[in-house]
Amino acid sequence: MSKAGRMNKVTTSVIRAMKEQGEKITMLTAYDFSTAAVMDEAGIDMILVGDSLGMVVLGYDSTLPVTMDDMIHHTKAVARAAKRAMVIGDMPFMSYQASVSDAVRNAGRLMQEAGAHGVKLEGGREFAEVVRRITAAGIPVVAHLGLTPQSVHQLGGYKVQGKNDAAAERIKEDAIILEEAGAFAVVLECVPTALGADISAALSIPTIGIGAGINCDGQVLVVNDMLGMFEKFTPKFVKKFANLNVGMKEAIGQYIEEVQEGTFPGPEHSFK
Repeated sequence: MSKAGRMNKVTTSVIRAMKEQGEKITMLTAYDFSTAAVMDEAGIDMILVGDSLGMVVLGYDSTLPVTMDDMIHHTKAVARAAKRAMVIGDMPFMSYQASVSDAVRNAGRLMQEAGAHGVKLEGGREFAEVVRRITAAGIPVVAHLGLTPQSVHQLGGYKVQGKNDAAAERIKEDAIILEEAGAFAVVLECVPTALGADISAALSIPTIGIGAGINCDGQVLVVNDMLGMFEKFTPKFVKKFANLNVGMKEAIGQYIEEVQEGTFPGPEHSFK
């Protein structure tokens, strides 16, 4: 894609064209206005308002306690900042599992109330009808396969998925089914590199990998992980592109010292 094309608003057609042209898609999570604004200005293609906010923003042990109201609150803030990037709002636990009508209604809330440009939901073939009905309502859907954090208790923990032939084939079949149901992209989380490559080649829609290898059509990371802000644990697939945890502690420590010593605020920070 040309530099001029990069300046245009990112839409589903832009994302599809990037796969067709072999251009990698970039996605990061964001949960607030200022972070999303920096990402947008830096040129990120897609911003995911992930239910990961439950762990990195709200301090829960998993994504399960996150509510629709939480997602709408944070998605609103991100959507206000995104001038170019496509904003995807996560469908939280039990916002789409109980019924198709619930799913369509809640996906619509993320679009209408929060300003998202699309939604993401976890699960395979069992949610094909949900994807079909949401897309029929004019709402773009990103599917999510492999390690699906909302099903962590069923999966037995945060483990690599698709490690044997049968499991890998089922994930691949799910991806094909969800593409047919109308998903315009699929996140592949914690699957072997070979499976990520196989699914990417089998689909006409883009794959966005997180711990799924280099052959996916794009990549996504939790911003707090890649900036080195969240120190509780670091998944194997995370590369820390910065270590802001250390820098923030140093800056806060300096602030404390200068306030206690009476050197801040100085004359340049005060009014006559």
